[in-house]
Amino acid sequence: MSDWVSWAAIAAFVGAYALIISERIHRTAAALGGAGVMLALGAIDASGTFFDEHTGIDWNVIFLLMGMMAIVGVLRQTGVFEYVAIWAAKRARGKPFRVMAMLVVITALASALLDNVTTVLLIAPVTLLVCERLALPAAPFLIAEVLASNIGGAATLVGDPPNIIIASRGGLSFNDFLVNLAPLCAVLIVVLLALCRLMFRKIFVFDEVRAAEVMELEEREAIHDPRLLIQGLVVLALVVAGFVLHPVLHYEPSVVALLGAGLLIGISKVETREVLNEVEWPTLAFFAGLFVMVGALIKTGVIAHLSAALAAATGSNPLGQALLLLVGSAVLSGIVDNIPYVATMAPITADLVEASGGKSHVLWWALALGADLGGNATAVGASANVVVLGIAERNGARISFWQFTRYGLVVTAVTITLSALYLWLRYFV
Repeated sequence: MSDWVSWAAIAAFVGAYALIISERIHRTAAALGGAGVMLALGAIDASGTFFDEHTGIDWNVIFLLMGMMAIVGVLRQTGVFEYVAIWAAKRARGKPFRVMAMLVVITALASALLDNVTTVLLIAPVTLLVCERLALPAAPFLIAEVLASNIGGAATLVGDPPNIIIASRGGLSFNDFLVNLAPLCAVLIVVLLALCRLMFRKIFVFDEVRAAEVMELEEREAIHDPRLLIQGLVVLALVVAGFVLHPVLHYEPSVVALLGAGLLIGISKVETREVLNEVEWPTLAFFAGLFVMVGALIKTGVIAHLSAALAAATGSNPLGQALLLLVGSAVLSGIVDNIPYVATMAPITADLVEASGGKSHVLWWALALGADLGGNATAVGASANVVVLGIAERNGARISFWQFTRYGLVVTAVTITLSALYLWLRYFV
């Protein structure tokens, strides 16, 4: 990492990240500008940007998002999100914290079965409508759901994309993740609810008039296109089945999402233009720019250098390796997207596992927890975070980088601390 291109790439990344944090310009413009600088510097070329599996734009993420956004756009036209919003508000009797607790638990459970990005795409429209009905600020609810999605996604092999990479490298099964990580994630969701009660306590104001109005609503009246709803739910069920059966069918989630979107648009009478208008194109462009910038850091060896330094610093102590891997992964995943980070770190972890023996499997759990939970630290730490910020902005409930991050850092610090305690107690005591 001694050549000038590597240092220039670091400077370009830091500059773009600073602009994203400062919000002086839109985050999409900052990410695309940073990507352009990387290309101009020669830190990455066209081949590395568009075609390289390790350094290029992750088209699986882009097209998964696009396909699911299209499906959600069709479902939005049926009134189903308003139906669920009214149902949830009535079950919680209009009490804000009960509503948040319900949405957080639903999000965490769904994120364990689906991927966390798909979950927040489905739950965010419901949240916006619930908050509108109860005259509550949407931002705290959306932030709590994103945090829950990243915690819930850590529980299973399919819950978060980094877990799929880890499972492939470590030869780990769905049940391995379930047995080793799900118990901890269940505890962390309870802790998250307690933190939300403290962090957002000022917004939990019960409005008796609004609550009474909601209790009088009939949710069935919200459904204004039953036929389209049935078509949409059938296609969504097929898509979910495709996600769950990935180990058997070997179709990438992006392919399943695109097939589902194409099928739904084909069998329904919705206008294609209307569906495409529901796609969050600025969010997709932001991801593309971020992938190019991180790809350039991988190409120039910056991330590999950082990962190797992290691995070297652990020495031969298994507990020290696990804890440093956990904390280091959390820090780095809060700065760069956790997918390319894990893709880079997985081979190094595999070497450590092979060399250490004995309690070596704990290193995979340390990497998974650090990457998944560390994604909560900042607004750009995980894909779900960026997606929700885009949805919020589009619906007039803008969440700034620092608004998200000041809560995300607290939750990350607490959950990583508890994860360290869990790893120590379960695997070393």
